[in-house]
Amino acid sequence: MSTIRLIAGNDIKRQFAQPFAWILLALTSALLAWQFLIALDAYLRLAPKLDALPNSQGATDLIAIPLLRSLSGLLLLVVPLATMQSLAGERRAHTLPLLLAAGVGNLGIVLGKFLGAFVPVALIVLIAASMPLMLEFGTALDLGRLAAASLGVLLFAASLTAIGIACSAWTAHPALAAAAALVLGSLLAMIDMGARFQGIDNALINWLSLSTHLEPFYFGLVASVDIVYFLLVSVLALLLAARRLDSLRTRG
Repeated sequence: MSTIRLIAGNDIKRQFAQPFAWILLALTSALLAWQFLIALDAYLRLAPKLDALPNSQGATDLIAIPLLRSLSGLLLLVVPLATMQSLAGERRAHTLPLLLAAGVGNLGIVLGKFLGAFVPVALIVLIAASMPLMLEFGTALDLGRLAAASLGVLLFAASLTAIGIACSAWTAHPALAAAAALVLGSLLAMIDMGARFQGIDNALINWLSLSTHLEPFYFGLVASVDIVYFLLVSVLALLLAARRLDSLRTRG
């Protein structure tokens, strides 16, 4: 476990020692802040009218949840960029043999790389969740629903991170790893939409979609089946990455 923390800590330090991670974090935060301010301005303009309507939507529905929905789409692009260097960069720099020879198991290396890439991604999710949370000082938020939605986006981000690590393990080119992760993540996220356009509903293809299991969290529904799904996707992707490292270790 200490070795996993060492690998993760080294990756985190290495990421934040380079400008790319800071630029990615800054641009993502700026985009989210811009959307948050636009939604807040629209809410303040509508607030007098909403007060006169029975069962009207509040800040949680009009600001917080749309912001997290937007973030989930943004993560499809951000996460591949955050994970592309994890293992592909090691291979490209010819440092992976040193890591494989360090007496660390394949799964330990993969878990360390996963945690090292997930921490910056989780930081983006926490920043996004903290923006509407500040409105609690001036209005009533549904904190339970906000917490559930944030948990769902974190699980969604973890699955995308695991997929990114797997793609990074299967190629020595970071750009190719990012492209593969973007395609796979987008396919899993939008496969349900394509099936519904074809009139397919409540089928296996719908269940396999990431968005199918993310959507209930936005309504404050935390179901074990959705949590297990995200965990299964993450575990499967990390096992595929570990299997790839095993083949690379065998080749020497």
